[in-house]
Amino acid sequence: MSVTLPPQPIQLQGSAMARRVLGWLGWQLHFEGLPAAQGVIVVYPHTSNWDFPIGLLAKWAMGLDAKFLGKHTLFRIPLFGAWLRWLGGVSVDRSQAQGMVEQLVQVLKEHKAQHGHCWLVITPEGTRSWRPAWRSGFYRLARGAQVPLGLAVLDFGRKQVRFVDFLTLSGDAEADMARIAQVYEGCAGCRPALAAPIRLNDNKEGA
Repeated sequence: MSVTLPPQPIQLQGSAMARRVLGWLGWQLHFEGLPAAQGVIVVYPHTSNWDFPIGLLAKWAMGLDAKFLGKHTLFRIPLFGAWLRWLGGVSVDRSQAQGMVEQLVQVLKEHKAQHGHCWLVITPEGTRSWRPAWRSGFYRLARGAQVPLGLAVLDFGRKQVRFVDFLTLSGDAEADMARIAQVYEGCAGCRPALAAPIRLNDNKEGA
């Protein structure tokens, strides 16, 4: 089964202004640091366009220098696409993403070899619309690169962004997903009915 990592030794210095803006909006941030210099973070649930600005404010408030994956069509929009890249966005064509996970595994491995900082943020549902399961890319990425998996909650019910746990995945996908489902129990997205069930898609997919 998956293993919970010990207290996070890497502390970050975030933006006080971003924390204040989150507070003005009624949101709380719970984050105690990172367990390693490289890893993968999944953010769940992802059900609304509001997820992005709240998540972005949380990223700045934490001081988390992380890359996030976005639909390739967004990066084609003049100026907006350049802004997304400046924020740390990585363009992904999910219809042709079979090799994307392998590429990202190599990126994480290279940073590990060079003792560099690299965290990748993924929404495992891959869309704001309802899906019957999570895409498996995050799981294959964390396992392939042998890095921690962080579980972040975007809870509109409590108006909290929480980093609940950091896990080392066991490779027993069924047991690992059961553990992840326990962590996310009770959280609510902006549009709760659109949250995907916490199980892996049977088909091998991209990130």
